[in-house]
Amino acid sequence: MADDSLPLVIFRLEELRLALPMAVVERVVRAVKITPLPGAPWIVSGAVDVGGSVLPVFNLRQRLCGRSRDTLLSDQFIIAEANGRRVVLAVDETVGVVNRRAGDLSEVPEMAGGLESTRGVVRLEDGLAVIHDLDAFLSADEAEILQQALSAEEVRHGA
Repeated sequence: MADDSLPLVIFRLEELRLALPMAVVERVVRAVKITPLPGAPWIVSGAVDVGGSVLPVFNLRQRLCGRSRDTLLSDQFIIAEANGRRVVLAVDETVGVVNRRAGDLSEVPEMAGGLESTRGVVRLEDGLAVIHDLDAFLSADEAEILQQALSAEEVRHGA
């Protein structure tokens, strides 16, 4: 019998509780100042240096909540992988890790518009968390624009 457990990192973004599969999460760190990334798509807040690598910061708050705010010292960054690229997510806080069976996840109803980047919903003891699909966060056009902005940033810094 195959192990179909799915460890999920649960995090909070304003009133939303979200989850990422642990397999795409590298680590969680304290938030730092985000540097603007000229030419990046609107959904990228900027970039941060993580161990000598310039990583884009995805603006989940803008995409999912429809608004943005400055990063607070109390925020956390989740360093994760999206489409083979290391990225950073600015979140209010990480809540913890839960293990669920893949069969226990609920599908997102088709009528729920604007949820293209979700993999489903997981039940927690005190409510639900939406499982986010980072591979679907950027459209193909946004991914191309981001790659161009990151390449230009590397040229500016002689990388």
